[in-house]
Amino acid sequence: MPPFARLFTSPPVRTVLAPVALLTTLAPALAQTTITLSTWVPPAHALSTTQVEWCEMVEKKVPGKIKCNVLPRAVAAPPGTFDAVRNGLADISFAVHGYTPSRFVTPQLAEFPFLGNSSETVSVAFQRIYAKYPAIADEHKGVKVLAAFTHGPGIVFNTKRAITKVDDLSGLKFRVGGGMVNEIAKTLGMNVTLKPAPESYELLSTGVMDGTLFPAESAESFKIEKIIRHATTFPGGLYNTSFVFVMNQAKYDSLPADVKKAIDEISGEFLARMAGRAWDRADRRGVALMQANGVVFTKADQAFVAAVKSKTEPLEDAWVKAAESRGLKDAKKVLAEFRAEIAKLER
Repeated sequence: MPPFARLFTSPPVRTVLAPVALLTTLAPALAQTTITLSTWVPPAHALSTTQVEWCEMVEKKVPGKIKCNVLPRAVAAPPGTFDAVRNGLADISFAVHGYTPSRFVTPQLAEFPFLGNSSETVSVAFQRIYAKYPAIADEHKGVKVLAAFTHGPGIVFNTKRAITKVDDLSGLKFRVGGGMVNEIAKTLGMNVTLKPAPESYELLSTGVMDGTLFPAESAESFKIEKIIRHATTFPGGLYNTSFVFVMNQAKYDSLPADVKKAIDEISGEFLARMAGRAWDRADRRGVALMQANGVVFTKADQAFVAAVKSKTEPLEDAWVKAAESRGLKDAKKVLAEFRAEIAKLER
């Protein structure tokens, strides 16, 4: 072939196609987005396992596009988690409303006494109310809320004695997590200190605190089943703690439409129910573990329950005023609707 002819001859087809084939092979990997998960409770805790399971469900709905990565340690202390996610230190985590006093008001409707007998029913009802009333969502600006939910019925634990009436609560030092439970405890004459749940073992084992208010699950999660000696339960729980699963808004906004759709499809009520069921399973394990370790259970009688109701009713009136100041119209009616929703779910 004449030299000049080679200038106009195409290179072998394999030379042109090879880079194209390489790019095609790499395309899924290049398109994959890592979602970072942060947890401030042990890896086996219902909160930790639920967010991992949920993220893996998203992975399966959009194969090759999402990869879940659990960070080796929490990106912030529990009270700072909401802001840590908002600021992009992690993509997804969960926050306790009561860990930042006065910041969240409307979610406290999910923390009153005697609401429901399972995390699942209260969580689903809470999520439905959250979705219906924009004023509640307005208190969560800056993040993508995946679901609102609560833990299981709140129990009074202590290392000293059986508690069978309101007067038995005085004279002991209790750890509480903050939020409405703090107000309930003070109304009942309890000496309380606000501390995050993970500090409970040290506080109780060293005698700094005599007791704590927790759901049953926490005995196992925070390894206090051998320290506490008494547990007082209440029909519907003495209180609940309200949570949110949250996602960094910018991260969510950056995702392709099909990934957003996958996330939305298994958020909201789906995720609230998922979290609630996981917590209920953990509560059952916690009760069994405490029984195996000789913890004495006392069920509050009608007189005890009536006394608690009488003392805590003014808290509802105070909450109604505070919630309406945050834009939740006719808050008393909303609270009644929430209770009715729980009752319907528990039938």
